[in-house]
Amino acid sequence: MEDEEAAAVLRTVGRQIRMWREAAGLKQTELGAAIGYGEEMVSSVERARRVPKPDFLDKADEVLGAGGKLSAMKEDVEKARYPKKVRDLAKLEDEALELGAYDNHQIHGLLQTPEYAEALYAMRSPSYTEDEIERHVAARMARKVVFDRVPRPLITFVQEESTLRRPLGGRMVLRQQLEHLLQVAKLRHVSIQVMPTDREDHAGMAGPFRLLKLQDGKTVGHFEAQLHNRVVSDPRDVQILDMRYGMIRAQALSPRESLAFIEKVLGEVT
Repeated sequence: MEDEEAAAVLRTVGRQIRMWREAAGLKQTELGAAIGYGEEMVSSVERARRVPKPDFLDKADEVLGAGGKLSAMKEDVEKARYPKKVRDLAKLEDEALELGAYDNHQIHGLLQTPEYAEALYAMRSPSYTEDEIERHVAARMARKVVFDRVPRPLITFVQEESTLRRPLGGRMVLRQQLEHLLQVAKLRHVSIQVMPTDREDHAGMAGPFRLLKLQDGKTVGHFEAQLHNRVVSDPRDVQILDMRYGMIRAQALSPRESLAFIEKVLGEVT
């Protein structure tokens, strides 16, 4: 595990499963056979080396007669599956009244389909395992609850034209992704704009970033670059990012023009 908070949750869950198993007089092999998992998986979960899936916890709860105590841990375990940087970002998004993001090399994470996100993680180097890819995709999809939150936050995106044309994952994945953009753009609290490649003036040449205006009145920035991600809280730096984002939105196509542009690109993808 990459952080102590998640590791502590998994150690607690593993300890509880072992205690219930021993109280039931079952060996790891016997529990695994009863719930449809191998001995190695049961051992890894008890030692906090693997993250149990909801199905594992539900079946173990039933077989061990835990009365819902193991199943009740599913929510905490699900959060522990997500990388720490994702959990931290999700907390900021949950506190935001307004979110804005500019991306120039891929569709923004909150706008991605599962297939598009999976393609992105599958091409990472060094390579992720299948479990790691699944964990990262699930974490990214879980952050989409921000669209359904009440009261609705204002969410705006500016996507570079190249991100709409790059066929990450193949043509079919790109088609599905563009169709998803058109669906999301219909939400009244969401705005998607496109920055055409032929623009001569462009305030976003320093790279992608996002802005989050929080409920307590503060505004923070966030950006990722290669192996690092950073939250920007210094008021002077945030002011610069806020100014740049305003300029980027002014230089990009309007939301209505952007929808027409996305529909045009979708028609070109065969």
